[in-house]
Amino acid sequence: MAVPISQMWTIASYVVSQKLRGNKRYPLVMQLEPLFRCNLACAGCGKIQYPAHILKRQLTPEQCWSAAEECGAPVVAIPGGEPLLHPQIKEIIEGLIARKKYVYCCTNALLLKQRLEEGLLKPSKYLSFSVHMDGQEEHHDFAVCREGTFKTALEGIKLAVEMGFRVTTNTTLFDGADPNSVRAFFDEMMALGVEGVMVSPGYAYPKAPDQKTFMREREKTQSFFKMLLSNRKAAWKFNQSPLFLEFLMGKRDYECTPWGLPTYNIFGWQKPCYLLQDGYVDTFKELIETTEWSNYGRASGNTACQQCMVHCGYEPSAVDHTFSSIGGLFATVKAMLASSYVDSTQAAALSEEAKKPHGPLVQLGISAGVRRVDNRQAEMAASGV
Repeated sequence: MAVPISQMWTIASYVVSQKLRGNKRYPLVMQLEPLFRCNLACAGCGKIQYPAHILKRQLTPEQCWSAAEECGAPVVAIPGGEPLLHPQIKEIIEGLIARKKYVYCCTNALLLKQRLEEGLLKPSKYLSFSVHMDGQEEHHDFAVCREGTFKTALEGIKLAVEMGFRVTTNTTLFDGADPNSVRAFFDEMMALGVEGVMVSPGYAYPKAPDQKTFMREREKTQSFFKMLLSNRKAAWKFNQSPLFLEFLMGKRDYECTPWGLPTYNIFGWQKPCYLLQDGYVDTFKELIETTEWSNYGRASGNTACQQCMVHCGYEPSAVDHTFSSIGGLFATVKAMLASSYVDSTQAAALSEEAKKPHGPLVQLGISAGVRRVDNRQAEMAASGV
């Protein structure tokens, strides 16, 4: 099981209590961004394209704790930027743990080994390191625009697992991803002893330098994930709602619930979600009460929402479905018990996909030209030219 029973019980009890109170819009996971600066400059990132004076700013531990208490979500995810660059990240995390929040420190792990050796934190059931790993070595290093990051992150993961920390990985997949390579990546992560893996299609941040690599067509995204997540191996563990994974595969249709993962950062509470930036407010109450929620999600017709299938908008929808009816609960249990999704058609599609070129050169649009040159050279050689 990818999530400890104590955490599952806490979240289940929390959601049921919200249902009993009649709360339609409740937070499930709070996204806490204590800073935007990072030690990487990934082409698909929309969080670090700020001027230097903004990147120098950071939240205080007191601001982080106050926001978490105000929000009330049982889980706090700490992305960024790179949270391990924050000089008071130890205090921030320990304060959240003291408040019995389940904390996911989302890190690229370039500093993880060093900070653990320095004694940064102690293992706790409330703390997980969620390591950004965008696939196998070649794919990951290309995605984050720096060679050697995969190996460095691997060292951090190994040490964290060895020291008894909870460790998960989070993988953002872009257009042109190789499903066979991603499946091999799942094998590699399970062999390391991580608690579970998380996957999601990327979102086309307007500020991201590379706009070409995002999965923009929902039907294409569903086809990819159906191929990827069918015929699963028993050893694979996902730190996600099984119904959200079915949503990615096109087996379910949900509407976005952006209030499920509210974002708090140096500007305040971000409207309406982690991905869009349509203004900020000072309090969580203002976020819930003043945001025009009907303007967002696929049903709204908002063009920024039409192709999005990212976990921060749809995983809360899947969790809400689980606890909204007997049917939702039954579907979740069924998905957990029958999780292999055997599908001969998708197995055949994987085999065909293995024959196609993949990798960084393809994503850069180079390999097709290379093949044409190679074919022309072969033709010339055959004709004796």
